[in-house]
Amino acid sequence: MDGSAVSPVRRGRGIAGVLLQEIARPGSRPRLPTRPARHRRRRLAGPRFTLLWAIGRAHRGEPRLLSWGETEEAVRVLLKRHGMRGERPRPDYPVAALHRAGLWSLPGVAGDVPTAHGDSGLRSWFADNQPVGGLIEPVYDLLNRSGEARLAVIDQLLCRFFDGLEYEELLADVGLYDDGVAEDAAAEDPPHPQDRADRADRSEEPEEPEESERWPVEAARYERLCRIVEHREAENHGKRATRTVRNPIRSASARAAVLSRSQGRCENPHCTGQPTDVTDARLPIIEVDHVVGLALGGRDHPMQMVALCPNCHAVKTRGSTREALRAVLLAVAAERHAALSRSAEETQPFRAAMPSGDLDEYVGDVQGGGTTAVGGVALGE
Repeated sequence: MDGSAVSPVRRGRGIAGVLLQEIARPGSRPRLPTRPARHRRRRLAGPRFTLLWAIGRAHRGEPRLLSWGETEEAVRVLLKRHGMRGERPRPDYPVAALHRAGLWSLPGVAGDVPTAHGDSGLRSWFADNQPVGGLIEPVYDLLNRSGEARLAVIDQLLCRFFDGLEYEELLADVGLYDDGVAEDAAAEDPPHPQDRADRADRSEEPEEPEESERWPVEAARYERLCRIVEHREAENHGKRATRTVRNPIRSASARAAVLSRSQGRCENPHCTGQPTDVTDARLPIIEVDHVVGLALGGRDHPMQMVALCPNCHAVKTRGSTREALRAVLLAVAAERHAALSRSAEETQPFRAAMPSGDLDEYVGDVQGGGTTAVGGVALGE
């Protein structure tokens, strides 16, 4: 296999295509793992750790391709710090495995890249060739640009490989355990709303889709983000706690869901008018708030969260009518959550029309045989 080529997955679909189709098909339903965590402990950690490290680089907008020396050092440190006891911290194996999965590019390499099952020969090949490498370009661009794609991939990796295990320090080390993990990359020169209006008047920009066309997409996107929140909530079932423990992956997903639901508008039905100005990123000035604080036992879930303009947020926090407003907002959050959830269930024909392929095939069981894999290639048993 040539170093610059992208190998097909065993299911016959390129890994980049699967990822791109997953984001295009909002209604996909990845399955949670069913095997006990003690069995997943035995799988080699290298490929999934290396993949999370590369996702962190894409999130920060760091160069896609890196020299072998830099990759080797970074992955070795990660494996030493977080790898399983007895697993050798060898960066060559996970990079070869990800390349074979069609997820890792090694451009400029002449000849075949060895499989990930060798030992001294594999190590010698990397030492001799010193390949530059990184995520293939379509996947890097997607994970750099889309916060939703980032969350979806991280969530499935956690569900598949870290169920019942601690992952917080690992995600922190690769730069994915922060509140910005759900944010889309800023456009180089985002248009001002007035600029868009002017272009529309001159027929230079396509019209916005009708509400009836946009609603199924938004409902399905909202459902996907809520599912990620609930996956992370499920980690605390059976644990004794007096308040909700902070989890940036859950919080970022919940915040993104509320912002999507609000469509940039204050969700207080009695709002007297939110600011007409926008942020530097040309986004509405809106704040996501927990109606019931986490310290008071509130849920970090969209059904108990609202999007508020700064004025309504101040009234809800410090106003003399704050208690009455909180009761109203709690009802609004629950009603809007229920409405979008119902809508998502009613969009099955819309989902069926979308392209096939989802993250369950991307991070799933090879041909139903019980071997956990990324891109159809086992990550070590």
